[in-house]
Amino acid sequence: MAGHSKYKNIMYRKGAQDKKRSTLFSKLCREITVAAKTGLPDPDMNARLRAAVIAARAQSVPKDNIQRSIDKASASDAETYEEIRYEGFGPGGVSLIVEALTDNRNRTATNVRTAFAKNGGNLGASGSVSHAFDRVGLINYPATVGDAEKVFEAALDAGAEDVSSSDDGHEIWTEIGSLHEVAKALEAVLGEAEGAKLAWRPQVMIDVGEGDAGTLFKLVDALDDDDDVQTVWGNYDIADDILEKLG
Repeated sequence: MAGHSKYKNIMYRKGAQDKKRSTLFSKLCREITVAAKTGLPDPDMNARLRAAVIAARAQSVPKDNIQRSIDKASASDAETYEEIRYEGFGPGGVSLIVEALTDNRNRTATNVRTAFAKNGGNLGASGSVSHAFDRVGLINYPATVGDAEKVFEAALDAGAEDVSSSDDGHEIWTEIGSLHEVAKALEAVLGEAEGAKLAWRPQVMIDVGEGDAGTLFKLVDALDDDDDVQTVWGNYDIADDILEKLG
């Protein structure tokens, strides 16, 4: 069980906090509705729904919005969203996995393909990059919950597989099947997490230079700005000095 890793979810990179709040709320609420529809509409009895609600709370989504999203799942006129995964390649040979929830497959596919094409990337076939990632559970905590040693010990006792701590916060990795058991155990020690969900963790990282990094971020931003795209995962590693230059 390693104590540190340079891997960072592309959603947490510098500048991500500048995302339009209304778009973020919409995506979080959509995930809540889908989670409630695929199981019981009770966060205590539905692990996916609980994770979605935790993520929404972490972003200060109002309680009324969260409850409306849960109620919408049982409404007769509720939209039906399909979960789709796209895989492709970005600048510098980076592999990207794009997860979407959509009520129009053709629209989403066109938008994702266009984003790749206009920003130095190529959309690949299903399975073209996911073989180089591991499907795991990911639990996020802010740096304020404690130092790396405290979180490492808590994660070890809870049955986690790996921990990555930095100034940005703590990432705790688990096996898929034990994600919510580990999350509950950690909550008793560290409090409620910022997020708990299934993730794609790269097996090998790709170093990206300054030129490619700027184009890569444009691609990720283009994907992230699409209402249907929920999460973008990548196997990039960008040096801190380059991140600072890009701002």
